[in-house]
Amino acid sequence: MDLGIFLEQVPDGDGTWIESLLSGLSWTLAVALFAWIFAFVVGSIVGVARTSEKRWLVRLGGAYVELFRNIPLLVQFFVWYFVIPGIVPAVKAWVITLDPTEHQFVTAVVCLGFFTSSRIAEQVRSGIQALPRGQRNAGYALGLTTSQTYRYVLLPMAYRIIIPPLTSELMNLIKNTAVAYSIGLVELFFRTREMGEMTFRYFEAFAAATLIYVVIAMTANRLMALIERRLAVPGYIAGGKHG
Repeated sequence: MDLGIFLEQVPDGDGTWIESLLSGLSWTLAVALFAWIFAFVVGSIVGVARTSEKRWLVRLGGAYVELFRNIPLLVQFFVWYFVIPGIVPAVKAWVITLDPTEHQFVTAVVCLGFFTSSRIAEQVRSGIQALPRGQRNAGYALGLTTSQTYRYVLLPMAYRIIIPPLTSELMNLIKNTAVAYSIGLVELFFRTREMGEMTFRYFEAFAAATLIYVVIAMTANRLMALIERRLAVPGYIAGGKHG
């Protein structure tokens, strides 16, 4: 392995290859962060809808989950990037005001956000349904409204017992950012391919990218495990330790 390749200048003279990879990493982390926030908020809303006592909300939430969970992620990227701006005039007018990198970034965040939210919605649903029925009734008995019961009684407990599957979703989201390469976003995988194609040092390039992805995933896993240990609910299987 020739580690010196990482200190060589890129052909356009804009820094070294290691700096190029770190630049791609910054885009990867930015996409993952904003997409996770988006997915968590939307997924929570849909998950709550899936446990509502109103059947039309349950069906609407179910349709949302089935739509975004069953369409391949790569197809969704192409739909959001190429199709939506072409059929929605307001989106097209807005996209025109963006530079290509901003368009690619927003598309990646929105696409990964919707895709991951459909999975988080199922986690939230299962977490709420794992709680005893008496907790919902206790909220009503205290005079809380339905929204207040979810906010103060059900969701705080549900989130605590679904931290392990949420950890898996976060790690999957970080890895799925590589698909943004397909629309030209210069994230980590894009920079890795670029380095391999220009230097023919594919082994070094992908070994470095693999190491970076592993470090990011393990860091996220450890942070979530720490949160889980602090918030674990005794008596619930989902509250156990990570392997």
